[in-house]
Amino acid sequence: MKFIHAADIHLDSPLTGLSAYADAPVNMLRTATRDAFTNLVTEAIDQPVDFMVIAGDLYDGTWKDHNTGIYFCKEMGRLKKAGIPVYLLFGNHDAESEMTKKLQLPDNVFTFDTRKPTTFRLEHLKVALHGRSFKEKETIENLATGYPAPVPGMFNIGVLHTALEGNSAHANYAPCSLDELHAKGYHYWALGHVHEHQIWTGASTVVFPGNLQGRHIRETGPRGAMIVTADEYGIQEIKRLFVDVLRWTSLEVDATECNTLSEVVGLIDEALDRLVENSASTILTAVRVTVTGKTPAHGDLFGLESQLRAEVLALAVAMGAERLWIEKVRVVSSAVDDGEAVR
Repeated sequence: MKFIHAADIHLDSPLTGLSAYADAPVNMLRTATRDAFTNLVTEAIDQPVDFMVIAGDLYDGTWKDHNTGIYFCKEMGRLKKAGIPVYLLFGNHDAESEMTKKLQLPDNVFTFDTRKPTTFRLEHLKVALHGRSFKEKETIENLATGYPAPVPGMFNIGVLHTALEGNSAHANYAPCSLDELHAKGYHYWALGHVHEHQIWTGASTVVFPGNLQGRHIRETGPRGAMIVTADEYGIQEIKRLFVDVLRWTSLEVDATECNTLSEVVGLIDEALDRLVENSASTILTAVRVTVTGKTPAHGDLFGLESQLRAEVLALAVAMGAERLWIEKVRVVSSAVDDGEAVR
């Protein structure tokens, strides 16, 4: 038995601040969440998997029009033709109270109720899925405590959108503890809400897959879902499935040994070269370059910031516009004498 666990897809999430960058790959950024989800559906069909679990925040909020829902129905139709059901839970961004527009979903999509935990039994696979969707965005009660006992003789999966012990980077929705999840007796917890990949093993395997597609510089590195293989003895394999179409990276360059702007540009050139060489992926990388260090070039850097950005953009274009986009060049260096000469 094999299934995909995804979460935090945020279809058609609005991208802000792009107007500041004349050279930004705007069209790719606008469609990145859809393109990543299309890749996920293609992987589900190609593997093939027995079912898919989406643990909340499929949508980023209510739709501005019905196109987002129509796109999702189209992708679910592809899975229906392949005989793959989808078990969908709604989180804080797509809670019942948040969504003012709706469409009837294809009959291979099963949604978890908002009033009480729902259990879906897949008798032919000996799998039971338990979950409860958010009715209100501000759901701060511990939903996990109300989940039912595991079904004997079945592989039990808990689906939950949660901050899990108050993860500081995310709003504290549906908080619970790892101990509570382990104590429930399920084999696997398919979690959503936290955008970074995390996994815990023990009495249960507890997993945040992370979000499907990084949307800004605070979501760096490869993104995707989990693919889980299990049999009558339990989980046999868990691995990450990368489906993102654009990857965000922070690149720090220490200019301590540089005396001039051109030397700093040379260092950045070397760092970008290494980044491209060490990347196993050929997808576009959005890079934020940060220049640090106590350096004699500090005066040049602050006096010629626009020149520095233009130089770095030229480096990236020379390496291939399809490989690199410079999101921003930041200068946080300091003068060598730390102000003594000025005093």
